[in-house]
Amino acid sequence: MARPTSRVLALLEILQTGGTRTAAQLAAALGVDERTVRRYVEHLVDLDVPVRSERGRYGGYRLAKGYRMPPLMLTDDEAIATLAGIVAADRAGLVPSSAAAAHSAAAKVRRVLPPQLGARLDALLEVTGFPESRRSRAAPETDVLLLFAQAARQRRAVAIGYRSGSGRTSERTLHPDGVVAHAGHWYVTGADSASGEDRTFRLDRVRTAVLLPDTFPAVDDRDPRDRLLSSLAGAPRRHAVRVLVRADRHHIEHRTPPGLVEVEPVGDGRWVRLRLQVEELDWVPSLLAWIDRPFVVEQPDALRQHVRELAERLVRSAERPFDEREPFGLP
Repeated sequence: MARPTSRVLALLEILQTGGTRTAAQLAAALGVDERTVRRYVEHLVDLDVPVRSERGRYGGYRLAKGYRMPPLMLTDDEAIATLAGIVAADRAGLVPSSAAAAHSAAAKVRRVLPPQLGARLDALLEVTGFPESRRSRAAPETDVLLLFAQAARQRRAVAIGYRSGSGRTSERTLHPDGVVAHAGHWYVTGADSASGEDRTFRLDRVRTAVLLPDTFPAVDDRDPRDRLLSSLAGAPRRHAVRVLVRADRHHIEHRTPPGLVEVEPVGDGRWVRLRLQVEELDWVPSLLAWIDRPFVVEQPDALRQHVRELAERLVRSAERPFDEREPFGLP
């Protein structure tokens, strides 16, 4: 739910679009009553914003003619960083609450830029493609995101109500040590009272969050992002895969997406062990081929057959001449 300050700014945003709005129209737009609208108008006037009220049947509130917010003086680099950052975060599904927040923020920045720079940025955004998130656009409420950031910074405990991906609800106390954005979602990591272990929670699945007065000491100096990726890689799934690869950690990290595998050294360091949890095995041989280093499958045995089948398909494709009459989907 928006706080009073947010609604006052929203009122200013509506009035800046021009025209006269009745108290009833403004109340409906802001989700408040007319008395509250009048209080918000008084607050704007106290801030020297020239809001004019007109009485009568067609009366209402408007901004004084000629009133404009002063230009926002940004360099070209700063303007591109600001607007591109807003748009990219929105496309990645990381903007809290709703996409409307990103759109209104971009519109506000755009409106107060000098005309020449604004026109150039319009052209850039019109012809530039930004990657869309492949995940759902589930985003946490802004208040929830900010609460966990505050708790992590002040090392304050948080009582949460949580609903897992399977729909199971639980109540627990979390000692958050960091908030991380990854693959279209926001996560919080920290010690969990229910399990007594370090856990990771998706913020859009937090139903309630209450900041507690209790504080806690730092117990893990690992970066929150590293803890998140380790947690994601080790989350239980249908198949637990272990593969030995003759490569160093740097090569593996360069060839695998973040959060997919856990890497541990083996023996004298010439080999590493990859651990990953997967629902299906059929894509794992392609990953091993992309890593492009000698490997030994430790488990599960079923993975060996998937590797053989991929190798056979590749050999057949390498030796097959082109024939446009071949049926679609031929292995």
